[in-house]
Amino acid sequence: MPQFLHQWAYKDDQVRAMVVEQQNREEVVRIATQAFGGKLLCFWFCFGEYDGAAITEFEDNETAMACLMSIYAEGRLRVLNTTPLLTWEQSQAAIRKAQIAIRGRAEG
Repeated sequence: MPQFLHQWAYKDDQVRAMVVEQQNREEVVRIATQAFGGKLLCFWFCFGEYDGAAITEFEDNETAMACLMSIYAEGRLRVLNTTPLLTWEQSQAAIRKAQIAIRGRAEG
């Protein structure tokens, strides 16, 4: 199943709410992911541009997008960035396709 890297930044009022009242944000993301038949594989808080990161697995891109839209629509996030992840095998297949295309252009 396709896997995705998600990175997000919370809005200031959401950070304030997490400081004032302890919240299990991992569980919130897990429940939202499972509601769309997905699986939360990893969840982290982090420093820098993003406040958190997670890796999820969904049946397909459309289902992943539906889940993300439902999370973003709640209004707690300032930024949400999602990157589809490829396995080693998938990346090698992509490289082979690129090599064929480059050879075709060189010969043509």
